[in-house]
Amino acid sequence: MGPEAAVPTDGCGPTEDPAHADFPDPAAPRTTLAALSLPYQVGAALALAVVAVVACVHLGMVFLHVAPANTVTKQHGEAIDDWVYPEFEQNWKLFAPNPLQQNIDVQVRADVRTEDGASRTTGWYDLSAEDGRAIDGNPLPSHTRQNELRRAWDFFLGTHDGANHPVGLRGDLSEQYLRRIAVLRLGRDDAAGPGGTVERVQFRSVTTNVPPPKWSDEQISTTPVYRELPWWSVPSDEAAGGVR
Repeated sequence: MGPEAAVPTDGCGPTEDPAHADFPDPAAPRTTLAALSLPYQVGAALALAVVAVVACVHLGMVFLHVAPANTVTKQHGEAIDDWVYPEFEQNWKLFAPNPLQQNIDVQVRADVRTEDGASRTTGWYDLSAEDGRAIDGNPLPSHTRQNELRRAWDFFLGTHDGANHPVGLRGDLSEQYLRRIAVLRLGRDDAAGPGGTVERVQFRSVTTNVPPPKWSDEQISTTPVYRELPWWSVPSDEAAGGVR
C-alpha cells in the first residue's frame, strides 16, 4: 500500500487522511465579515459598536430610572426622564416596593326613604370588610372584589385635597364613581328595604397603622384615623338602578 492510500476506518470504506481533516479548503467561499472588503468591514464594525453603545446606554438609563433614588439620579434625573418618557416608561420598581403599612377600611352609610315614605339613616357598612371576606380562602377571587373599591378610593384621594374639595376636572367623576359603587352595594344588601330608595350616601375611611413586629424598636400609633366625606345626594336615575 502506497503512502497516498486512504486510511480505512471500520470497514465501511475509505476516509480522508486525519492529518488533513481539520484544515479548511482554501478555495471554499467565505460567509463571515471576512468575506467583505475592507471598507465594508470597517462600516459593519462601526455599526455594531454603535448598536452596542446605544444598548448599554438604554439599559443604564432604564436601570437608573427604576432604581431607588441615588446621587446619579438626583444630579441627572431630568436627562434620565427625557430618555425614558414616554416610550420606555416603567410602572414597576427595581427591588421590592415599600409594602403597605396601613389598613384602610372604606365604609358607607345612607339616608333612605322607605316604601311608606319614612326616612332613616342606615348604620355604617364596611365595604372593605365585605370584599375581604369574599377574597379570603377563595382560590380564584373576583377582580372586582380585589380592585374596584380600592382603586375608586385611590382615584378619589388623587383628585381631592385634604378638605375633600375636588382638584382638577376628574374630581366630580371620582365622586360619581364612588357614589354609584355605594348605591349598588347598598342595593345588593337591600339597605333601603323592599321598595325603598337611597337618597344620600356618605363615605368614610378608617386608617390604622400596621403594628411593627415584636423584634422592632419602632414606635407607631395604632389609633384609627377617620376621614369623613360630605353627604352626596343620589340622583333618582342612579337610585332606581342601584336598589332592588
